[in-house]
Amino acid sequence: MTNEPRYPLLALARLRMGIDGAGVTTLVAGAGCPLHCRWCINRKLLKEGAPEQVTAAQLLERVRIDDLYFRASGGGVTFGGGEPLLHAEFLRQFHSLAPDGWKIRLETSLAVQAEQVIAAAEAADEFIVDCKDMNPEIYRRYTGGDRDLMVSNLRRLLDLAGAERILVRVPLIPDYNTEKDQESSAAALKSLGITRFDLFPYSRRDL
Repeated sequence: MTNEPRYPLLALARLRMGIDGAGVTTLVAGAGCPLHCRWCINRKLLKEGAPEQVTAAQLLERVRIDDLYFRASGGGVTFGGGEPLLHAEFLRQFHSLAPDGWKIRLETSLAVQAEQVIAAAEAADEFIVDCKDMNPEIYRRYTGGDRDLMVSNLRRLLDLAGAERILVRVPLIPDYNTEKDQESSAAALKSLGITRFDLFPYSRRDL
């Protein structure tokens, strides 16, 4: 099918544990992001060359090798690297093809159009939202984006998917926010209805 949705695949990282959700996971790293974060690993990935465009069926065949690990551990496939919600229709198709027992997770900034959030709401079992910071100025300085768009889409995702399917990451970013900022972000997110958090520090050696 010439109009079949495709995903801009940069890399696959297999047999990951405790990084991209519960169980054994394969990270599907894709290209493209609406943000321009100061410390962005995707910049390094993009330097390795143009991404390969794969269909949902093609990707499924590549990750199926770890089917037993996924089923036994409660793991599955996590889409990240760039912004997966830019490819919501592909995600919906992949989710429909994935075997029972796999967990499909999306790592997202939510810096996308509302329609893409709506389209992706049923394309995953869990959403890992990279919040950065709830302070609008800190968010803008670090990402170049609009915090209000992220918050609006987070509210929308809460309505569509429910708090139990959403994990929000709030990093402590050297030179950009403080532990107090991190705590304030967590409090603001709780007021929205978020119940699951991952508060952690960025390591300078990784930046």
